[in-house]
Amino acid sequence: MVMRYVLALVMAVGCVGSALAEEDKGPDWNAETLTGDWGGTRSELYKEGVELGFTHKSDVLSNLSGGIKRGTAWMGNTEARVKMNLDRLLGWEATSAYIQYHSQLGSKFNRDYVDSFVIVDNIEANNTAQFFQAWIQKGFYDESLSVLFGLYAIDSEFYVNDTSSVFTQTPYGMANDFGQSGMNAPPIFPVGALALRVKYTTPGKNFYAQYALTDGVPGDPNNQRGTHIQLNKGDGTLSIVEFGLTPQPDQTDTMLPEEREYFNKTAIGFWRYSTRFNDLDPLNPVLHPSQGAYFLAERTLMNEKDHPAQGLSGFVRYGVASKDIHQSDWTGSIGLRYHGLIAGRDDDISAIGVTVSHASATYQRLNASLSSETSTEATYRMQVNPWLALQPTVQYVTHPNMNPARQNVWIIGARAEINL
Repeated sequence: MVMRYVLALVMAVGCVGSALAEEDKGPDWNAETLTGDWGGTRSELYKEGVELGFTHKSDVLSNLSGGIKRGTAWMGNTEARVKMNLDRLLGWEATSAYIQYHSQLGSKFNRDYVDSFVIVDNIEANNTAQFFQAWIQKGFYDESLSVLFGLYAIDSEFYVNDTSSVFTQTPYGMANDFGQSGMNAPPIFPVGALALRVKYTTPGKNFYAQYALTDGVPGDPNNQRGTHIQLNKGDGTLSIVEFGLTPQPDQTDTMLPEEREYFNKTAIGFWRYSTRFNDLDPLNPVLHPSQGAYFLAERTLMNEKDHPAQGLSGFVRYGVASKDIHQSDWTGSIGLRYHGLIAGRDDDISAIGVTVSHASATYQRLNASLSSETSTEATYRMQVNPWLALQPTVQYVTHPNMNPARQNVWIIGARAEINL
């Protein structure tokens, strides 16, 4: 079923002749990627409406003390992306398609060395290769309204901050209050789900509202290898809605957007599964709804006077989840990010973030656990050249997994990210 679905999408956009496209230079493949323009092939495909992207991340982390045991592990994630402008390819106005395929290899550092509630590396996953996203999207009313259908990951658009994306820990992407939910987690990295997403953005892009309805059980909980799209009886659905304020820069400002770093977003969201779940207490037969809500905000706090594309920004995130069925009933994160902190290193990003995960009363009672876990990460992303970034990280986890038997954890590590 999956292969038929993906092949149909690829064939629909691949059986097209060379349609004329508007002049658009596109990315500088030779400068921005390791493998270059492939003798002009990438540029030609881009003119036809097909953009190919490939990245690889390699992480090495060492547990210096605490947790399960000391040691060092490697994890890798390789990704292929195809963006398709179907207006250029097929003449379908305001229509696009996207395919994302990735594979994970290596150890399970958090599982085998740390045992914290917050996963300390955001590419740790089962060793497999799979389609993560494969969808088609249509825009209406000058693309103020868009409708998307297909294999979709909600953490591509919901509950996300641009300012927190630099971190290697998980809660700065999809927060753990939501990430812990569901029978096989929600449709977030590394497994997407069949979904319908509708989004409205005001013409001035100062406000948006988005809603997604997805399969309640992404993939196959009994087979974590490969791609699985199945709508089984009892799966139910997951609904999520988000409303956001995104004020745009002052229109009297003559500075181009690329000349200044600007973050200004405030959003609230709500999510709920249609099925009910068992209580954490096996002696309690009551089934409970799995639901939650969240708030997030990010701001540019300061732009450097002589270099407005550099400066300081910050974010806050807070989310709640049903206390009777989840280990954590709320989590909160706060962080700062500085673009170009060191003179002469204009493209580097330094950041520090702190996340608190609170254990629900039921979980504390059943497991004699501590009340919370606190994780801190300090990281520095060095843009060595346009296609290579190196990122050392230092992490400290207090009360890992709320387990009183676990000692606090010190972790050091580094990530290498290559744009292929």
